[in-house]
Amino acid sequence: MSRVPCLQFHHTDIYGKSMIPKTVGHVSFMMRKFLFSILSIGPVPTHIAFIMDGNRRYAKKHALYQDGTKPDIGHRVGFNSLITTIQYCFEMGVKHATVYAFSIDNFRRGPQHVMILMDLMKEKIDELMTEECLLKKFDVRIIFWGNLELLIEPVCIAARKVMNITMHNKGPVLSVCLAYTSTNEITHAIEGSIREKREKVQINVNDLERNMYTAGCVEPDILIRTSGETRLSNFFLWQTDFTHLQNPNALWPELSLRHLVWAVLEYQKIIWYLKKRKGKTKKNN
Repeated sequence: MSRVPCLQFHHTDIYGKSMIPKTVGHVSFMMRKFLFSILSIGPVPTHIAFIMDGNRRYAKKHALYQDGTKPDIGHRVGFNSLITTIQYCFEMGVKHATVYAFSIDNFRRGPQHVMILMDLMKEKIDELMTEECLLKKFDVRIIFWGNLELLIEPVCIAARKVMNITMHNKGPVLSVCLAYTSTNEITHAIEGSIREKREKVQINVNDLERNMYTAGCVEPDILIRTSGETRLSNFFLWQTDFTHLQNPNALWPELSLRHLVWAVLEYQKIIWYLKKRKGKTKKNN
């Protein structure tokens, strides 16, 4: 009996490179596009903020290091999660995404640990300029909020360089909070208001908001803190009075598209209540 020849499909392009990853990536993008089109039937949040909690616990959970010789490895995995999550946000139509990357309180950790994180920060800030999905695809503007003078000089220079290079980009905005706490921001705003007023020491809310790091940015619609923690940890205390807070149990590197979609669906269920409460508060004021 004659054998039927086996048809073999070689998933390569003319240069011999595999086309499977490219094909899978395209299919994944089309599926997300369809999913986000359904989400857009309801109101899409303008601004989503993230407290990226759980990088070190993720490293320990997955035994990525045992002896403490690589305390930054969890944060490296977390950076990949950051890029993916921000990409999903912008594909969805979110105009502004903010991440809490490094608190002023983190300087209390051991000097060696802080220095390792500073070096990692410099490395990842430089990498932001090579992220084609953010810069070429979305024309993202990148802003750093916080007391940048507290950072070591190479990190401060790198952050300012990124802001200068992307300042004229017309796409969505990625804000990264470095050397930031909300109480420091409020203090900064008070000092700025006093300098503006000079002899007139009476300061109102508008004066403070004009001098915040976040001046001109809309308040977050959603604030997501991973790892199930329910604390704000001195982040956006001023800006989140009508923000929908969510605390998925996933550690930051485990945050997935599923968590993000669920957060938006939960927000869409209560947005009208939030708007009603916000309207009443403004009317009373």
